[in-house]
Amino acid sequence: MIRTRSPFRRTAVLAAASAAALVLAACGGHGDTGDSSAAHGGHPSDTASPAASAAASPGQHNAADVAFAEGMVPHHRQAVEMADLAPGRARSAEVKKLAADIKKAQDPEIEKLSGWLTSWGEDVPAAGAMDHSLHGGASGGMMTMQEMDQLEKASGKAFDTAFLEMMIKHHDGAVAMARTEKAEGASPDAKAMADAIVTSQSAEIAQMHKLLLGTS
Repeated sequence: MIRTRSPFRRTAVLAAASAAALVLAACGGHGDTGDSSAAHGGHPSDTASPAASAAASPGQHNAADVAFAEGMVPHHRQAVEMADLAPGRARSAEVKKLAADIKKAQDPEIEKLSGWLTSWGEDVPAAGAMDHSLHGGASGGMMTMQEMDQLEKASGKAFDTAFLEMMIKHHDGAVAMARTEKAEGASPDAKAMADAIVTSQSAEIAQMHKLLLGTS
C-alpha cells in the first residue's frame, strides 16, 4: 500500500508544487507589471513633474507680466531713440557717455522683453508704430511727439539740458512700471529685470540730476 501510494503522493506533491510555482509566477508577473506601471506611471511622472515644472517655470507669467513687457518695449525703444540723438547733438561728454550707457543697457532688454511676449503667445509692439503722445499713463514718462521734435532740433548746451530733463522723466516712468511688476508680476525673469531697472535707472536719475545742475 505504501509503495502504491508513494508515487501518487509524489505526483500530487509535484503537481501541488507546480501549481504553487505557477501561482507565484503569476503573482510575480502582476507584481512586476505593477512595479513597471508604477515605474512608468508613478515614479517617472513623479520625477518628470519637477522636470516639467522646471521647463515650464521660465514661461510662468500673469497679466501684470504681459502689461510690463508690452509697456516697457516701446518705453525702452523711445529711450534708445533719444540716446541716439546725443552723439551728434550733445556738448557734454558726460551726457554722451550716459546716452551710450542707456542704449547699451536697454537694447538687450528690448530683445528679452520681446522674446518673453512671443513665448507667452502675445504680440510684440510693432517698431515705430507707437504714438508718443498716447504713452503718458500706464507707460509713464513717455515723451510726446512735440517733445521729441524739440529734442531733435536742439544742440549743444540746450540739448544737454533738454535731454537730461526728459530722460529723468522717462526713467521715473520706467522705475514706476518696474515697481508695479515687482509687486504684481509672476514671472521670475520679468521680476528680476524689473528689480535691475529700479536699481540702475534710479542711480542714473541721481546722476542726471547732478549733471543737470552743471548745465544750469
